[in-house]
Amino acid sequence: MENEKEPQPRHRKDHRTDAFATKLVDKTASWQHKARKHAAKEEKPQPAGGFDNTPVPDAPPGYTIKIVFHRAQSLPMADINSLSSDPYVLAQLNVDLPTRHKQDPPMRFRTPTIRRSTNPVWNCEWILANVPSTGFKLKARIYDEDPADHDDRLGNVHVHVDSLHDNWAGIKEQYYKIKKRMGSKRAYFIRGCAAMLSHGLEMSGKLIISVELLGKTEVGSNGGRVWTVGPCAWSRHLSPMIGRLTGTKEPGQGKNGVKTEQYNFQANQFQLAGPVPAPLYHRYVEFKPFIAGMFTGKSLRGWILNRALHHQHSRVYNYDRTTVYGFFPSPSKDMSLQFLNLVNFDRGGRIFTYVLTLDGLFRFTETGKEFGIDMLSKHTMHSDVNIYVAFSGEFFVRRLKTPHREPCESGQETHPAVEFDGGPPSSDPPSDPAYYALYIDNDSGTYRPSAKLLPLLKEFFHKNFPGLKIVTLDCQADEEKMGKLKKEQRERKKAEGHGMVYMQDEGSSLSSSDEEELDERMREYDEEDADGSRRKKEKTKMKIKREIKESKVGGWMHGDRERENRETREDMQEEDRRPESTDEEVGHSSGELRQKDGVLGPTENGATGESEKVEGR
Repeated sequence: MENEKEPQPRHRKDHRTDAFATKLVDKTASWQHKARKHAAKEEKPQPAGGFDNTPVPDAPPGYTIKIVFHRAQSLPMADINSLSSDPYVLAQLNVDLPTRHKQDPPMRFRTPTIRRSTNPVWNCEWILANVPSTGFKLKARIYDEDPADHDDRLGNVHVHVDSLHDNWAGIKEQYYKIKKRMGSKRAYFIRGCAAMLSHGLEMSGKLIISVELLGKTEVGSNGGRVWTVGPCAWSRHLSPMIGRLTGTKEPGQGKNGVKTEQYNFQANQFQLAGPVPAPLYHRYVEFKPFIAGMFTGKSLRGWILNRALHHQHSRVYNYDRTTVYGFFPSPSKDMSLQFLNLVNFDRGGRIFTYVLTLDGLFRFTETGKEFGIDMLSKHTMHSDVNIYVAFSGEFFVRRLKTPHREPCESGQETHPAVEFDGGPPSSDPPSDPAYYALYIDNDSGTYRPSAKLLPLLKEFFHKNFPGLKIVTLDCQADEEKMGKLKKEQRERKKAEGHGMVYMQDEGSSLSSSDEEELDERMREYDEEDADGSRRKKEKTKMKIKREIKESKVGGWMHGDRERENRETREDMQEEDRRPESTDEEVGHSSGELRQKDGVLGPTENGATGESEKVEGR
């Protein structure tokens, strides 16, 4: 037994599958490492909202340019009754600068509406700073204003500039052919019928634009964003429907001098001179699970709320015949007085809800319990459901007894807290901004702006409203003081009467129904045709109406709204998704660019030259 040897394990021969097993083990380890890395990315917490400290991307300073929308020619006729349109231009500027977040809103500009014209003249300027040397893309959409239904698109114009430099010659009253692809088929059909029945009418419209280089932008070391320099345009929007809901009335005068009252509600927009301080950058706060879907429109519930808020914004800031426009070349005391006029100075103890966009557009309306009717979210509505804004909150205006002293100094009295002579309600308000103080806070649950940035907000408003004193309030640290001041405002409002009182400008008319507005337009049409050409135009109108009724265009009229809304959404999405430069848009030769952009260059011999493409020279 002792001599017996223990059995030794037999050595197994190598098999060809052993190499695959080793590789599989190594590959599994690699997969596990990637899975852990991917899981770590997914578990990274998303920002809860409020203040966002993402810095502006670094870029060299750019150029300041002035874009002028001069006029348009031979636009289609969107209104069959007057054989004309109410056109305006909605422009968007795209550059290749990186943004802090892809949800940052683009640079946009809207011209006033020209009434009853197919050859409108605007001569509107849009001055932008820090446009990069790599150039820009300007997309101008021409619309027909129709507040009773929806705005019909009349066509698009694209302007591509490949580069900017100190010796760039600019664009001087260049004619651009309006593309009909995205235009309303109904409007172009009416134009075509009118062209067949009348001599001298053209089918192809044109938009005349100029672009001037004003020089280098002085921004210090970082030129990572574009902003609007001017002009400081403002607009006042009146809504009888919302006025009826909120009980807001305005005095008027009916027949035989009888005093009447009309329901009305006012919304205001004021373009402030940029740049907005870069740290003023806030995202919506996800204080409820459905909030993210409401801003992004991804879930069904969020999409419904998103569309409802967009619709509310368009109704509150509705453009129609009662909309009043104005502008100032730069901030001034007159601009401060216009702001005070929009808020009705210190009358009535009013409190306003406001939003300041990233490009300095200041939107505000009166706030209060009665103004919460059917308003899903006031600040979200004012921002037009923008994910990022500069600041938001509430403000009110008070009159100072001693204009050379600060509002918070001891012994300074303010109205409406204290009654004293020199202004409402016993006399007219003073016309010097030094008599007024703007109390502004960060009381916004939607964006929850940081109180640490209130000094920057104060400095920005000081620059834009010269002479007006600015007082900032922290909705948390100054909660007791702010509550007392707003309580005094509400008590004054109850004492002086309900709602804002706004007088319409002389000559403006406000129809309480669509039928009255239509009657007014028909009366204007008859007065304009009193020169003897009424019968001819009436026959033309009847022929066009009969052809529309008997042709397929009758069906187009019913489908235009859905089609144009869908194409607008797709157009916006395409603009956001596509890269800044594609061969399809830019083309491989100047001849392709001429056909794409519709630039009417000076060459007549068919040769392709630099004049057919806007380039840096």
